[in-house]
This record gives sequence, structure tokens and C-alpha cells, in this order.
Amino acid sequence: MSPPVAPPGWSRWLVPPAALSVHLSIGQAYAWSVFKPPLESALGLSGTQSALPFQLGIVMLGLSAAFGGTLVERNGPRWAMTVALICFSSGFLLASLGAATEQYWLIVFGYGFVGGIGLGIGYISPVSTLIKWFPDRPGMATGIAIMGFGGGALIASPWSAQMLESFGSDSSGIAVAFLVHGLSYAVFMLLGVLLVRVPRTEKPVESGPSVLAGPQVSARNAIRTPQFWCLWVILCMNVSAGIGILEKAAPMITDFFADSSTPVTVTAAAGFVALLSAANMTGRIVWSSTSDLIGRKNIYRVYLGVGALMYLLIALFGDSAKPLFIICALVILSFYGGGFATIPAYLKDLFGTYQVGAIHGRLLTAWSTAGVLGPLIVNWIADRQEEAGKSGPDLYGMSFFIMIGLLVIGFVANELVRPVHPRFHIPAPREAADVVQRQRSESA
Repeated sequence: MSPPVAPPGWSRWLVPPAALSVHLSIGQAYAWSVFKPPLESALGLSGTQSALPFQLGIVMLGLSAAFGGTLVERNGPRWAMTVALICFSSGFLLASLGAATEQYWLIVFGYGFVGGIGLGIGYISPVSTLIKWFPDRPGMATGIAIMGFGGGALIASPWSAQMLESFGSDSSGIAVAFLVHGLSYAVFMLLGVLLVRVPRTEKPVESGPSVLAGPQVSARNAIRTPQFWCLWVILCMNVSAGIGILEKAAPMITDFFADSSTPVTVTAAAGFVALLSAANMTGRIVWSSTSDLIGRKNIYRVYLGVGALMYLLIALFGDSAKPLFIICALVILSFYGGGFATIPAYLKDLFGTYQVGAIHGRLLTAWSTAGVLGPLIVNWIADRQEEAGKSGPDLYGMSFFIMIGLLVIGFVANELVRPVHPRFHIPAPREAADVVQRQRSESA
């Protein structure tokens, strides 16, 4: 299913919308917290249990991206987008069946396992293609597409809340909501499958640099470098800190101000999730584009250093005023999204474009780890604090200080990043072909 090669005169600006159609769909994962309270009420689940589909989905995202990265590079973005469509939509349909029959394991399997494979393959499907179309502005290009993943919840959160209000928040209402999601996203993702194109040459931008300029490192060699593992730690720590808020956003803001004079309603909590999604989405394009100007290392200093400061403000003063809590959370989520959008360009700077999609896929195992670590820290500590008789902000204080520690670890890892040693470089494919041809001529 190799995608059609772009005809002469094809505008490269048609490729980001193709990527957006997929990323806006799979970005629904960030609206999972809207389903947490209804599932807990309908099926008698704890906060930790209701997080399982989301956690497994993120685990499978990283694993499928890691193992499927080479296949995506080999088969092209159309194949990857088709696989993502089938898996992501099927996951919702299985989850719908699980909700209808009140079999929670089927929701976990469908949304988490099957849908998670769709998340991973869909997430990396356009990255390599976009970098080849936009070698002159890789941060901006990947930011535009990956912005969709962060912005998916901006659509899905109010949409899901409205469906639960219309269909009911019992198991049958949740089942119908899952069914509508699965069918609707299948249609929307199909637009990306039909629209995507690959460049005709290795240099699609006449005024820009060659996509194969500079050092090139294979995916196999990349994972042997300390730079890869520094980036793995950076991504894992940044994601853990952001996802800890995002996965539990709706119940968290409700708990924080439950005893105040103006408690947060269910509708307002869903609005908060949508705001976080907007920050996540905006950060992906704004901060990744900024990285083209100030450099990847500098922008990660901002993500990790200022992010730790925002967490400290929430931990110390977050319950004193809603605007402070909301602003700090929005900044953290903008850095969370920016970190995702900037990492492909960081990889391109260090390892070149030769197999950047496959390298990106392997790096996303950090997301799998963070997808378990972040929600587990927040949910497990909140459950234990609740059992101890605590409530409100006291449910989250300890987990916030843990997040600060994780961000500091990521900051240190970023400072350790250096250019890749030449021993890991390989000739660019064109140069390698010339070498092989020369050797054959000499032997003849």
C-alpha cells in the first residue's frame, strides 16, 4: 500500500492536513478522563482501575511504535494510516461491546490493547514523511501534525460529555458513546489515508537543504548511543509529569476545589479537560516552532525547568485560587505537548533523516513507560490518601513533589546530550550506493 508519489506541482502543505486527520482522531485518548467517573459509577471501579484502558493504550502506543517503526518506514504512511484506522476504530467497537455487557476486561482489551496499537502506528505514520517534505523547518512541520494529537481531546472532551448526557452515563449509554466514536473516527481517518503523498525526490524543497545532508545514523546504531538514552529519559520524565495531570484532570480539579465556596461542576471539569487539550495542542506548534529558532536543547531546558516550577506553585498554592491552578496546569500541558512535537526534530538533529521514523518509534517506548508511571503515581497515591481519610488537595501533594523530581532528572539528562560520535555514522544511501558501485567496478 505504498502511497502515490506526489505529482509535479503538488503542494507540500497538503501533507500536514492528511496527518492531522489521523492525529486529531487518535488524540481522543487525552479525553479519557471524561469517561472515568461514569465508568467508576457504572461498574464500581476505583480510580486506579478506571485508568487501566488509558494506561494500556499508552503502553501499546510505545510498543507498537517501536516494533512497527521499521515497517512504517518500509511500507509508507498510507499503509500505516490504514492499520491505525482499523485498530483504533475496532478498539472502540470492542469497548462498546464490553460496556454493553458490563465486561470491563473487554473495555481494557479493546480500547487499551487493540486501540493502543492504532495509537502507536497512527502516531508515527506521518513523521518521517513530514520531515522529508519540510527539511528546512522540521520542528514546525512535525509540530503541525503532532498538534492534532494534543488537540484531539479539544473536540472529543465536550463531544463525549454531551453524548454521555444524551445517552446516559450508565453502561448502556457509555456503550453507545463508544460505538459512535469508533464509527466517526473511521470516516475521519480515511481522509488522511486518501490524501497522503510522498515527495518525488530526496530534495522536495528547492531552496532548502537536502534531507540527507549531515551525519546519518541507522536505527540499529542509534539505540547504541548515549544520546538516544538521554533523549529516552528526557521524554519519559516530561511525559510522566504531564500525563499525571492529564489522565486525572476532571476528577483532580473537582477534588481540589470541592470544599471551596465555588466547587467545580461536572461540565466545568470537562471544560478544564478541553482547556488542557488546547494548551497541549498549542504547545506542540508554538514550542516546536520556537525550537527551530533557539535550538532543541534550549527549548527542553524550558520544558523541564519551568515545568518543575509550575508544579511547585500548584503544590504550594494551587488550592488558594482557581486561576493559579488552571494557569500552571495549562503551562505544564503546553510543555508536555511541545516535548512530543520537538522530539522528532531533536532526533533529526542528532541522527539525521535516514531512519528517523524508526528511531522515533523506538524512542516512544519512553511514552509507554511514562503512560504507566505518571497515572500510577497520581492515582495510587490519591487512593492511598483517600483511604487514610484525606481529601481535596491533600490527595495530590505528594505526587506533585514526585513529578518535580522527575522533571529535574530529565533536565540533567538534557544537559548531557552531545553530538553523536562519528563511529555511529553511516554513509547516506546515495553515497553508500556509489561506494558499492565503485567496489563492484574495481573487482570487475
